[in-house]
Amino acid sequence: MRKTGFRGQAASALLILAVLTAIPAAPGQAGWLAPYREPAARLIASAQADLSAWQRLAELCDRFGPRLAGSENLERAIEWVVAEMKKDGLENVRAEKVMVPHWVRGHEWAEITRPARRPLVMLGLGNSVGTGPSGVEADLLVVRSFDELTAKAGEARGKIVLFNVPFTGYGPTVTYRSRGASEAARRGAVGMLLRSVGLPGLRTPHTGALNYSADAPKIPAAAIAFEDADMLQRRILRGESLRVKLYMEARMLPEAESANVVGEIIGREKPEEIVVVGGHLDSWDVGTGAIDDGGGCVATWQALRLMSRLGLRPRRTVRVVLFTNEENGLRGGLGYRDRHAAELANHVLMLESDSGVFRPLGFGFSGSEKARAIVAEIASLLEPISAASVRPGGGGADIGPSVTAGKIPSMSLEVDGGEYFRFHHTPADTVDKVEPRDLARCSAAVAVMAYVVADMPERLK
Repeated sequence: MRKTGFRGQAASALLILAVLTAIPAAPGQAGWLAPYREPAARLIASAQADLSAWQRLAELCDRFGPRLAGSENLERAIEWVVAEMKKDGLENVRAEKVMVPHWVRGHEWAEITRPARRPLVMLGLGNSVGTGPSGVEADLLVVRSFDELTAKAGEARGKIVLFNVPFTGYGPTVTYRSRGASEAARRGAVGMLLRSVGLPGLRTPHTGALNYSADAPKIPAAAIAFEDADMLQRRILRGESLRVKLYMEARMLPEAESANVVGEIIGREKPEEIVVVGGHLDSWDVGTGAIDDGGGCVATWQALRLMSRLGLRPRRTVRVVLFTNEENGLRGGLGYRDRHAAELANHVLMLESDSGVFRPLGFGFSGSEKARAIVAEIASLLEPISAASVRPGGGGADIGPSVTAGKIPSMSLEVDGGEYFRFHHTPADTVDKVEPRDLARCSAAVAVMAYVVADMPERLK
């Protein structure tokens, strides 16, 4: 046992030395940053020394499965996280109550009924109303844009409208998921179908939340696989008349109690000043939310665990927040802002990881140019894992309300997310899509950035 322990310690020391050697002694590091080269090397080495972060993510996903707001799965996961954070030795661990919407999918299906029956691969959109027990059956109108819908407004009444909009990026395309049902309803449509917002994925549909407008009827809405959307488009262009039936038991139940999970490493000199890192613990009710956003939760949680493991207590408090209800309500982010309104002025930085935990590239940053220059210097400590990039613009949905209210500098973990939207909001979002070494490096990147910002002599401004 002693020999094994000695070998393990020797291997760890060699890894730390290798990381330390790989950190460039940039001109800025000759001054205030130089003392952080050694703790940064220790954090990076410790993060990569085992697979504990990935194993924790696997347990979260395997044990609790999908974690939609209001579900028993999410509440059991919250209880587990609180217990595990306490075991990790984090301080002030608590669950901060938040009321959340409780949408339930129920049984659902869609099919072509004319000229011949054929099933469609579909997922109802979050917060959609149901169809009623008889379903909704109507002729199909296919359009490729809101402009085309406007041009064909006279044809939409009494039909199911399909938006077959190719994915050109999340921002430009997700508006059809958000607004499509109401835009179709304004023209008299009785249902809405949407080409899934994401990359092709072996006939896998992507769900996500819609937003009903107050000035339009609420009609049932679902996403279909991109292959099915293109097939329907081709048949319409050939002159076929297609009829489709949609059946959805979706319904909204009374609001449910949930919570944001909070854990801390209390600052040794300025405990009232706070650096926040986190992600969202809820997920859609398909898949197990490994990429969106269990991985982000574990990466930021692991950052504090690494500091605690290595006995690194910074000047300021580092707080991890695992938010609830990001997916279909944002109540966790809003609840945090409201609960902590009086202390937002003492928030030094808020960092969110919600773009997957693929190979880390660096960070996005929003704040002053002076602060961005400092953050860029800190990021140079991450050269050994090629995560030293700092680009303009960083933040996230959960930290957004607090960042805006408190005018707080914000960051997002940036990763090589080329595959992210292939699995996003699908049944395929499972832990096998996460590479353990990538998750370890994401944890290291967050740990180094959070630790240095929390410990450096002057507050980031």
